[in-house]
Amino acid sequence: MSTPTSPLRIGPHTVQPPVVLAPMAGITNAPFRTLCREFSGGKGLFVSEMITTRALVERNEKTMQLIHFDATEKPRSIQLYGVDPATVGKAVRMIAEEDLADHIDLNFGCPVPKVTRKGGGSALPYKRNLLRAILREAVSGAGDLPVTMKMRKGIDDDHLTYLDAGRIAVEEGVTSIALHGRTAAQHYGGTADWDAIARLKEHVPEIPVLGNGDIWSAGDALRMVRETGCDGVVVGRGCLGRPWLFADLVAAFEGRTPRAGGPDGHHSARPTLREVADVMVRHATLLGEWIERGGAARRATVEGGGGRRAGESRGVIDFRKHVAWYLKGFAVGSEMRKRLAITSSLQELRAGLDELDLDQPWPAGADGPRGRTSGNNRVVLPDGWLRDPYDCAGVGEDAELDTSGG
Repeated sequence: MSTPTSPLRIGPHTVQPPVVLAPMAGITNAPFRTLCREFSGGKGLFVSEMITTRALVERNEKTMQLIHFDATEKPRSIQLYGVDPATVGKAVRMIAEEDLADHIDLNFGCPVPKVTRKGGGSALPYKRNLLRAILREAVSGAGDLPVTMKMRKGIDDDHLTYLDAGRIAVEEGVTSIALHGRTAAQHYGGTADWDAIARLKEHVPEIPVLGNGDIWSAGDALRMVRETGCDGVVVGRGCLGRPWLFADLVAAFEGRTPRAGGPDGHHSARPTLREVADVMVRHATLLGEWIERGGAARRATVEGGGGRRAGESRGVIDFRKHVAWYLKGFAVGSEMRKRLAITSSLQELRAGLDELDLDQPWPAGADGPRGRTSGNNRVVLPDGWLRDPYDCAGVGEDAELDTSGG
């Protein structure tokens, strides 16, 4: 079996192996990126969660914390969401002039209603001229920083946009494109269309194309590259509760044997529950330290909180959403799962985990799909959005959300 070895070039940056952590709102903050990077040995590209350009330009306090990078993160990668060319341009120039990042990715793939109903995310590429204007402003304002984009196939099967969007991206100087092989209507349901990734690669041979969708193991990643000819992979839901997946991805792309064998000789790492529990506590600890550094704990102190303890508590509370992902497939009773999902201190979390049978091996079937899987949704769009794929009318100021996420 051949193993892809070509490095991914994103402007001046070489990403080897060509593995990218997908931006996920509320997930890919600095602590989670730290975990994934540790498991990868510092190899790959780890992108921030989605940042709205308006919030960045207005220096929203929460947003300014979200763009904080650890000193060891190289290159520093920010994903931006915006619908107004002027605001996107201002945000990109701010990043370049203030040296806030080394790489800028633009989000045209988010399918959630609060984004698409304003014409953003996966709805936006349908408006070809608007897409072109945004990309032109971004590339122009970025200076020497590379600008990339992530998108979906289109709004639904009757309104596919990815080939037109890919050609526009090339013409406007975008450095690489990541394609999630689903439409907005599919959300995260059904099966990702890897053939679309192959078609896009053939359509825009001038720049790298990365594939995204249904990569649950290192073997899946290698298979996607072989079957589509894409230049790299973007991993999202597959690493939820499994940051060690990046160790396997690196090993697979480098032709080494991961910790356990499986289909194609590659399979996701299979830690015991004891190892998983240790990672869970470390993840929650990192979240608390990050929140404390960001000033949330200091504000809590003013409000009657307890300094470091307030940061720890908020970190553990933020970690709650990860608990089910980490414990997927393990023999953990429903009452204990509920208890672990409402912990508010590291001591509480550790004590609960220590009551489990920590010698449990990695459960069969736990390598498969995780995260949201709903599909076949009606895409919420602005009134008249589909009438004309070139007319930009109807995109107003309120389309630029003032908070990060989505």
